[in-house]
This record gives sequence, structure tokens and C-alpha cells, in this order.
Amino acid sequence: MAVRFLAREVSDLCLGKPALRSLPVSATVADALSALKWSGESHVSVWTCEHSPAANGGVGGDCLLLEAIDYILEGAQNLIVPIESSGSVTSRKKLLNKPSSFGSTLHNGREFCWLTQEDVVRFLLSSIGVFSPIPAFTMKSLNVIDTDVMTIYYDDPASSALDSISLSLTEQKSIGVVDESNRLIGEISPCTIAACDETVAAAIMTLSAGDLMAYIDCSGPPEDLIQLVKARLEEKNLGAILDFMEEHSSSLSFSSSCSSDEEFGLSRSGGSGRYGPARSSEPIVCHPWSSLIAAMIQALAHRVTHVWVVEEDYSIVGIVTFAGILKVFRSIAGGVQQKP
Repeated sequence: MAVRFLAREVSDLCLGKPALRSLPVSATVADALSALKWSGESHVSVWTCEHSPAANGGVGGDCLLLEAIDYILEGAQNLIVPIESSGSVTSRKKLLNKPSSFGSTLHNGREFCWLTQEDVVRFLLSSIGVFSPIPAFTMKSLNVIDTDVMTIYYDDPASSALDSISLSLTEQKSIGVVDESNRLIGEISPCTIAACDETVAAAIMTLSAGDLMAYIDCSGPPEDLIQLVKARLEEKNLGAILDFMEEHSSSLSFSSSCSSDEEFGLSRSGGSGRYGPARSSEPIVCHPWSSLIAAMIQALAHRVTHVWVVEEDYSIVGIVTFAGILKVFRSIAGGVQQKP
């Protein structure tokens, strides 16, 4: 039964998802920035609908769920799936109708949607009984805990984590902020940073990891930290950045979450958001003896791509990612052959 479920087509996961909008290949960086400002998104996807799936992360609507999982395990963060035209395009456009100043949803006459790792995990959870009893096993017994984690000490300069921030975005993890005993205090997530105002770049340059956590927290940066950032920019003779921050300090804004359902693959801005609780530097944690299904529910409930695994004293054991979870479900199918 589990193998039959994994043989379902990915089009089943795309029902109701909005069509992706595009920018032309000739668009400038300024055009992309303008699109980001207009949409409230944290990034724009860059892709073409003319290349092969392996090269571009695009798959057909008849692609098997098992194949989609394989693409993800081979390194694809997200998949681009054509929206099947069955007279629903018009109603979809009416439902999602909003003025747009930057590009159509049509690509060579077709519409496409964005399928994320979160979408796949959520779909699996919706029929979790099919895979019983494996989801009830502990994460330690399933060997799903990734011990290759990135950490930074609370008092270290946040700027020392720049390389790790880039890597964590690729691996869909975050950087753990720890004390001298390797106990988890908080995290610096690229998703949280992406939801911040541009002035967060100045905060990364000038604050410690601990202060940066307070700066990027969902309630917004405290006034004393804003003034601290300005003072340190002045000490470093970074007048241009200071001027930029002065211009934007009255309108610091933070968006809510990393959503899988929006046109550019990330969250809409504003308030607590329609997709769940506001972003926070507080890590989501579980324990080695927690079940796989418990970790899935935690990650999906908090709209995060990973869950930290800690001991009772919060010393870090590792991290569980969506990719790691999908690897468990893929192993259930074993050597099942994909369709040609």
C-alpha cells in the first residue's frame, strides 16, 4: 500500500496552488528588486521551462511522487510543475486576481506552480497511516538525525557566520547559537533573516550572534539595538550604510513565515501572516527518542524546514531536515522501479 501511494502523480499535490509569475531573461537586478518589493517575497525563483528536469528542477504533472522525492534527495530544493489546464485556469485567475506590474503567469503558453519539500512532507503526513508503523519509530532508531550541524557561540560576531548562513540556505538548515557547553540557546535562520528589512545586513556586520537573535526576532529590533548598530557603523566609518539605515529605521518591517504556496516560493509579508505564527529566533526542538511523526508535525506546524535534536539539557545531538525525513519514506519503496 505504501509503494502504491508513492506511485501517485505530483499533480495531486498541486491542486489550488497559485501560478508562478516571471521576469524576462533580459530583466535587470533592479527589476528583480522591484518585483520583490511589490510582491512582499524574500526571493525570486530563477528558472526556464525549456530545459530538462534534471537540469532545471522542472517535472511533468504525471511525474511520480517517488520520482519527485528522488529529485529532492539528489539536491533539488523545489520542483516546478505545470498546472494542468482543465478549464480551471480562468477560475484560478479569478480567485487569485490581483494587479501585477511585472510579468505574466504564462510561460510558453502554460502555467507552472512551485512544489516545495514542505508540500511533499505535508502530503505524506495527510496519509501517514499508509506507512505504519515506521512513522512511530524514534528518530534515533531510523538514523534520520544529521549530526553535521553549524553552530556559533552566543558572544561571537554574527558576521563570522556569513559563510554558514549561505550554506544553511542551500541545505535548508539554520545556525545554532550555543553556549560554551554546546547547549542550544537559539538559532540564526536564513529564512528569518530573509523576512527582515534590508537593514538587517548592518546588524549582521556589527552585532554579536546573541544580539542578532534579538534583532531579528518576530517583534522587531529593540530600539537600543538599533542605536547600537548605528553607533558601531559610525565607529567603522561606514557612513553610506548608516545613512541608508537612518532612512529606513522608521519603517523596519518583518514578514511572517516561509510559505510554500506563494508565487515566488516564499512568504507574504505583514503581521502574524495567514500561514502561521511569526518567525522567531527560538529554535524548534525534539529529542532522539521522539518519533518521526512528532518531528514532522512540529516542523509543519511551525513552518520550518528542520527540527533541532537535543538532549534534556539542550546539548545538541543533531538536526532533522525535510530531506532527511523524505529519505526515510523513500527507503520504504526500496528498489522499486520508476516508470519510464
